[in-house]
Amino acid sequence: MATTSSSSRDEPFLKKKKKQCLGWIEWLRGWFYLFYEILFQRIMASHLHNPMEIPPINSLTCIVTGSTSGIGLEIARQLAQSGAHVVMAVRNTKAANELIQKWQIESAGFGIALNVEVMAVDLLSLDSVARFAEAWNARSAPLHVLINNAGIFSIGEPQKFSKDGYEEHLQVNHLAPALLSILLLPSLIRGSPSRIVNLNSVMHHVGFVDAEDMNVTSGKRKFSSLVGYSSSKLAQIMFSSVLYKRLPAEAGISVMCVSPGIVQTNVARDLPKLIQTWYHLIPYFIFNAQEGSRSTLFAATDPQVSEYCELLKSDDWPVCAYISHDCRPTNPSEEAHNLQTSHEVWEKTLDMIGLPSNAVERFIEGEEVKCRYGADNKNGSLLIHNGETKTLD
Repeated sequence: MATTSSSSRDEPFLKKKKKQCLGWIEWLRGWFYLFYEILFQRIMASHLHNPMEIPPINSLTCIVTGSTSGIGLEIARQLAQSGAHVVMAVRNTKAANELIQKWQIESAGFGIALNVEVMAVDLLSLDSVARFAEAWNARSAPLHVLINNAGIFSIGEPQKFSKDGYEEHLQVNHLAPALLSILLLPSLIRGSPSRIVNLNSVMHHVGFVDAEDMNVTSGKRKFSSLVGYSSSKLAQIMFSSVLYKRLPAEAGISVMCVSPGIVQTNVARDLPKLIQTWYHLIPYFIFNAQEGSRSTLFAATDPQVSEYCELLKSDDWPVCAYISHDCRPTNPSEEAHNLQTSHEVWEKTLDMIGLPSNAVERFIEGEEVKCRYGADNKNGSLLIHNGETKTLD
């Protein structure tokens, strides 16, 4: 049977008229998904064990960003207690080291020796992200699982920008994980079969991305923290979908996004008082951090997930694998399937994070890739070749 190539299959989508906003039917559907998940997520996930049962992973090395609180803390702790070498990639290294000491004391009674270390990274600084990747790649060690967990939702806060000039939700939730994922490709290739797991959110269903206005500063849309958060999560799926299509099957790297469900985490501290009260009144419907970590742990360790990603690639599916809070494959929003916007987001993102448009292909071929970020001086840049880095002036 004749098959259609990816480029020819994408062509009709690329000729569609550019959307200016999310349609009202899509918007209503998105809010329906959100409230449906709030009401029924616990029932849908009732078949899962808590804590999550994890297969033997003594040979795995896992990097987990934002692992000093909430879901990230649970992910790092459970991976470490299951035998993995865990790298806590965090801004607050003191808090991370205190957690490790606590976990070691708890595990000593069970005769478990933990293999956990801490490395500093600040996702609000793309220089910091690039330096983190530089430090890890310099080890020439394999990386089996990259878990991009860290994220922000500054509810009710005015629009803020990082020192790199990007809206903070966009940078922390999308740009920094995108940069980290691509710069760590040499290590992920060494660890093949390996996985990139991006923590996403059902909120992406109400997101809309304009690749020409990713900072939401043009005036086309009024900024709110909801707009910033939902759009950044949608952009993450779009970027991940293009990345998974560009990675050849022989590279052995699976790319997926995961919804943890509606979880009681530190985000609740920033909620309006009324909503905080609502959170406390309906604890039955809201996952705790341990429950919210299950879908990510499943995506990171279950052997069938890689097979599912391979199946999607062989079928030329337009979006990357998306794992729901109940550890089942699901389909992201209709807008996430917008191939035209996805390719625009890909190109714009690479430009914003200082990488050439063919960075992935060059990494796969073992060629040198120049990154605008990561140098110790203003005029420098990083040159990455097979995981080895040096500063260019």
